[in-house]
Amino acid sequence: MGCVNGKCCSPCQPTSDGESREYREATPYSVQGKHILTQIPLESVSVPSHNFHLEYSVLTQRGYYPDSPDKQNQDSFCIRTQIQGNPNIHFFGVFDGHGHYGTECSNFVKDRLVEILADDPSFSDDPVKAFNLAFLATNRELHVSDIDDSLSGTTAITVLVVGDRLFVANVGDSRAVIAVKHGNRIVAEDLSNDQTPFRKDEYERVKQSGARVLTVDQVEGFSDPNIQTWGDEESQGCDPPRLWEQNETYPGTAFTRSVGDWTAEQIGVVADPEVSVVQLTANHLFFVVASDGVFQFLSSRAVVNMVARYTDPRDACSAIAGESYKKWLEHETRTDDITIIIVQIKGFSNRVLNSCSGCVHYAGVAQVFYPLFMLLLYFPLPMPLV
Repeated sequence: MGCVNGKCCSPCQPTSDGESREYREATPYSVQGKHILTQIPLESVSVPSHNFHLEYSVLTQRGYYPDSPDKQNQDSFCIRTQIQGNPNIHFFGVFDGHGHYGTECSNFVKDRLVEILADDPSFSDDPVKAFNLAFLATNRELHVSDIDDSLSGTTAITVLVVGDRLFVANVGDSRAVIAVKHGNRIVAEDLSNDQTPFRKDEYERVKQSGARVLTVDQVEGFSDPNIQTWGDEESQGCDPPRLWEQNETYPGTAFTRSVGDWTAEQIGVVADPEVSVVQLTANHLFFVVASDGVFQFLSSRAVVNMVARYTDPRDACSAIAGESYKKWLEHETRTDDITIIIVQIKGFSNRVLNSCSGCVHYAGVAQVFYPLFMLLLYFPLPMPLV
């Protein structure tokens, strides 16, 4: 969910090799049609250091805006493989632009963020630090660019695969979620936390920076502005708390972090990402990176359950876009832009290559045989008589 003035981003997206390709955008009338799937590429890339590969697809759909039929899709995405020429490092990101120049902001950030990240000489030694520096540097560059980001900007949700680890960096309210197998069940685990005033820590931080936090109804006098509790995002989704300048009716952002948004930055909307690290195991099946056009009315669990029904991520992308579109129209007279990247983790096992001995050790083997070893230690088998 973007600024109160709505959303504005790009039809031409980068491919995995960094070049540009025009992905066909799904339309409201054909998103559930099977023919769309033939338009969406299915890509694959290896992670040779741990002998598995990623199979992925992406879909972006312009929102339905009956009052603005010519409005652009403000979402953009970036998929870049083999960062710094390393075959084990791959980048996936979704950028949700907002404001009058949201298109330009979204495109600027999806290009520059990964470039700055890749140019950092300390990147491979400390990806978390590199991620933080890259977000802040991109924000500074956007401020001094030719793009007017005073009331425009973009959120960013990014996943960096580095060998058998995921580094997830987020600013805003787009989301990444991973599917984890637990016995016979597949559960959804969030890789990021939405940064909105619904979060107590984010609410207190922006209040300390001088922001007023109110819903549109509160600003317009239909609700008591002294009430500072709003339930949760699911119950308050149509009129969430937003950030405003004191005694003003701008900027009205429903998120507390973003890239750009110079005016909102003065009241605490910062570009500092929250970065998390996940160690992959054989129980991790796939992850989803998507704009809040997906998660506004679909929970992480619902999205993971939908993806799990399909073997081909292209089918899953199409199904989620269609369901998201349907949910929007059940609640509002328009829809948001919708962008989804689905990455399946193929062939991963819990084995660790030992470069010193050249042996392969299986983590599961140790878990099985260690108890047996302890049992024999305390209760040795009887020795045969000779």
